[in-house]
Amino acid sequence: MKRILFFLFVLVALSMNAQRGFAPQPVSSPEIAKNGAVTFRVKAPKADTVKLIVDSRVDTLMMRQADGTWSITLRDLEPDLYMYYYVIDGMKVLDNKNAQVLRDVSTVMNTFVLDPDGDSPVAVHDVPHGEVHAVWYDSPTLGMTRRMMIYLPPGYEASHQKYPVLYLLHGTGGDETVWLEQGRAAQILDNLIASGKAEPMIVVMPNGHTDTPTAPGLGPNNNEQPTFAHKQWMEGTFESSFNDIMTWVDNNYRTRPSKRYRAIAGLSMGGYHSLYISANQPDDFNYVGLFSAAIGRMDQGKSKIYDNLEEKLVNQFKQRPRLYWMGIGNKDFLYKDNEEFRKLLDKNRLRYTYHESGAGHEWANWRDYLVIFTQLIFK
Repeated sequence: MKRILFFLFVLVALSMNAQRGFAPQPVSSPEIAKNGAVTFRVKAPKADTVKLIVDSRVDTLMMRQADGTWSITLRDLEPDLYMYYYVIDGMKVLDNKNAQVLRDVSTVMNTFVLDPDGDSPVAVHDVPHGEVHAVWYDSPTLGMTRRMMIYLPPGYEASHQKYPVLYLLHGTGGDETVWLEQGRAAQILDNLIASGKAEPMIVVMPNGHTDTPTAPGLGPNNNEQPTFAHKQWMEGTFESSFNDIMTWVDNNYRTRPSKRYRAIAGLSMGGYHSLYISANQPDDFNYVGLFSAAIGRMDQGKSKIYDNLEEKLVNQFKQRPRLYWMGIGNKDFLYKDNEEFRKLLDKNRLRYTYHESGAGHEWANWRDYLVIFTQLIFK
């Protein structure tokens, strides 16, 4: 009886302490305030130092609290998607209070979307949403079946309408999933179409590495690991096989299969691919977007695709593309290469649209470029 009374006494005491605020408080992270301030917290009572890494934008020490929780509040982040992790005594650690994670090549990081005013194009809003299909297509040129992602605009399934197509290509570290995950392509298109700023369009996102059929872990080699070291990436194979993608898309979706209703754009390696695909197929693309394009990065002698670029560009512009758009950050390591390419276009009096932003070779720029580019095409 005494034991029961003692046990009840302890329960009452704990309950009273909890009501008075003495109970341990759960760690919440990240905590986003209405004014856009973001607070990060991690429990590491035995740590000597804890750092917060946010994309390439923040690298800062966190402050230790009395209970062993480390925290920091950032107040100057712009609305966008962010990826972050902690470094605890030199070891990279994910935020176990945040279930949202994404992979950047082989690095896994937590993510959050900052949208304090409710109008960021990368956030999910209460608008009609499109569909995303993961499809497999036959590539006779490559002799394999490959995977790609396709965004269909809101209303596609319920209509008989035909749509223009944007072919959207990824960079060296990406695959067919990356424009949807890090690029937020579906959210951007949903929001711009709903506001009338962009035309309804189909967006095709293929895998630009022809030595593998899919993103890591999604193909026959289930345990394939992410890597930058692809055997085939900017040596002409992807460009030479691109018609297989276009043919499959036109045969399986309600497209408007003509130059007037076709665009191609890509970031970094995808910009390189877009440049050469459009230069070699001037009758196929009315809109070209080069986002931090990896111009001049590879040996041009590997494929006839890369031969006589200047001559091909002059011929391409004779076909009068509606828009030739270039964007790059002023701190991008590819800035000089893009500057030299613009000089080549200027020398030949080839008209293009140029957009220079801040920062470097990063997703914050490429998401913004997609927002800008998609509002200019198919008008």
